[in-house]
Amino acid sequence: MLTRQRKQHILSVLQRDGNVVAKSLSEELALSEDTIRRDLRELAAEGLLQRVHGGALPVARAEADFAGRLQLATAEKVAIGRAAARLVRPGQVVLIDGGTTAVQMARHLPAGLRATVATHSPSVAVELAGHAGIEVVLIGGRLFRHSMVAVGAAAMDAISRIHADTCFLGVTGVHAEAGLTTGDVEEAAIKRALMAAAAETVVLASSEKIGAASAWVIQPVSAATTLLVSPEAPAAALAPLRKAGLAILRSDGG
Repeated sequence: MLTRQRKQHILSVLQRDGNVVAKSLSEELALSEDTIRRDLRELAAEGLLQRVHGGALPVARAEADFAGRLQLATAEKVAIGRAAARLVRPGQVVLIDGGTTAVQMARHLPAGLRATVATHSPSVAVELAGHAGIEVVLIGGRLFRHSMVAVGAAAMDAISRIHADTCFLGVTGVHAEAGLTTGDVEEAAIKRALMAAAAETVVLASSEKIGAASAWVIQPVSAATTLLVSPEAPAAALAPLRKAGLAILRSDGG
C-alpha cells in the first residue's frame, strides 16, 4: 500500500470510528507500528488529526481564530448560548469564559436578570454593557488575540480571588479519554483557574467539539459538572462522556 493510500485509509478509519489506534491499524495493514506512527505524525503536521498516546483523534476544528469560529455551527451556538443564559439565577456570581458561544450566552441573558458576571473576555463584557441588571467585572491581563481573552499572571491572580457559583466554560475539544482540551497552553491554564474558582462548571460545546481533541489538556471531563450541547449532538459520541461521569444537558431541554 502506497503512503498516500495508507494516509487516506487512516483518515477514513478516523472518520468512521472517531479514533485511530496505531497497534490495531498496524495489525490490520500488516505494517510496523513505526510506519503507522510516522504517517500519524505527518498527518498531524498537516492539521488533519490530533495525535494522542497510542494513536490519534479528530482534530478540533474550533481552533480557528475568533473571527473564523464565528462561522462554525452558528445556529447551534445560538441555541446553546440561549440555554446557558437560562441557567443563571438572580443574585448569582458567574464566570463566563471567552468564545463565540459565550457571546451568545451574554446576548441572551434575560433583560430583568440581576446578577454578577466576571469575565476575561472583552467581547462578552461589551455584549453586557447595556444590560442594566448585570454587574460586569472585567478581568484584565495580556490580550490573547486568537481568542480575544485576557491571559497571563494578572488574569490568573484576579480569577483566584473569585468564588463564583458557576463557570460557563468554552473548549475546543471534549473527549472521554483526552479530556477537555484547547489549542493554547496559557489559555488552558486560565480555563483551569476559572473551573477552580467556581462551585460548578458547565461546558458549552457545539457538535464539532464532541469527540475531538486539541494539544493542551484543561481537565478530565469528570472535573466538569454539566456538558451543554445542542439537539444535533450525536448520541453515540455523547455516550462515552456520560459514562465518564459528565451530565449531559441538551439545549432543547432534553
